[in-house]
Amino acid sequence: MSAIADKLTNRIVEEDLSFRSKMLGIAATMTNVIAMGRGDPDFHTPAHIVAAAKKAIDENQHHYTPPNGIPALRSAIAADLGKQYGLDYAAEDIIVTAGVQESITLIMLALINPGDEVLITSPRFMTYDTAVKFAGGVPVPVPTFQKDDFALDIDEIEKRITPKTRMFVLVSPNNPTGAVTPPDVIRKIADLAIKHDFIVVSDEIYAKIIYDGHEHLSIGTLPGMKERTITLNGFSKSYAMTGWRVGYLAAPSDFVHKVTEMRHTLSINTCTVSQYAALAAVTGPQEPVDEMIREYTERRDYLLPALDAMGLTYGVPGGAFYVYINVSGTGMSTPEFCEKLLRETGVMMFPGTMFGDHDPSYIRLSFLQPLPVIKDAVERMKGFMARHAKAAA
Repeated sequence: MSAIADKLTNRIVEEDLSFRSKMLGIAATMTNVIAMGRGDPDFHTPAHIVAAAKKAIDENQHHYTPPNGIPALRSAIAADLGKQYGLDYAAEDIIVTAGVQESITLIMLALINPGDEVLITSPRFMTYDTAVKFAGGVPVPVPTFQKDDFALDIDEIEKRITPKTRMFVLVSPNNPTGAVTPPDVIRKIADLAIKHDFIVVSDEIYAKIIYDGHEHLSIGTLPGMKERTITLNGFSKSYAMTGWRVGYLAAPSDFVHKVTEMRHTLSINTCTVSQYAALAAVTGPQEPVDEMIREYTERRDYLLPALDAMGLTYGVPGGAFYVYINVSGTGMSTPEFCEKLLRETGVMMFPGTMFGDHDPSYIRLSFLQPLPVIKDAVERMKGFMARHAKAAA
């Protein structure tokens, strides 16, 4: 071990990335692999957004911006949050960040003291755990279950609240399950937050991708909640802008003011050209987003009956573009299932254990391939399931 590595602080927690690396290594040796595990939309960024970025470059818009983002973008975000979700924010309540990832780190460094506990919807996007640990806090997973389509259960939250509870991270729609927590449960979470005086971080990055029969409620709209809620959102998922790295947080202006210099320290400002692209996204035509959602809906509507026909169960996703599938009936662990599926069929997915799930029964399927490719993947899976169902029997 080098002298530098030997002196790492206890903030650096070594995560086991070996299985992901192993899967990617296997895939690199194969041809015709169908990736069904990523969280990166397969659509191109809409043309008018790309054009706005090119225009910004041509007009020399490539210098520093204010650390909280260009004023026009912050105003447009505040207006969109009001129009889409009924949230009451102004430009001074917004910080534009390098993706929601940076917002998460900023929030945890600003609000979590050593030993503070952070309740997190689980299974979950593991960046939250890393950011909480950076700040010296303790992540406390709040499990969700297939019987509830992985929506939050208020009792599971309440029994994990302690005097050390500082924050609850509400992720709806959820990654990796696609679960949308119903409005009545959101209201009960708000009651708990007020009763126990904790902060709510409401991660709504998938909020534009909601399917029929489900309703998204932004917790910051509820009485007494604006002052204790930080709303996170961004452009990566709904506008197919993952690589542009534009997210944002919306919070009370006094908090925003206090953390702006910290945000400046992290990365000065979000990429200037990307901010102009995001401005075009939020103020321009929304038909490309509507078309993406129509295609996601078509893919979902094909996949769920196809999984039923294979004897696989799942939580019905109310939003996002994932299905969280129970493969315990095969008798294989989920890492074993995913590796065999890749080696035998060329279909690549990842186990739920990579999303902090202590139940080793689940895999995440993301329907981020064109429908004909998804149908090809399903046909390959059918043969795999038939072979291994017989073997398990």
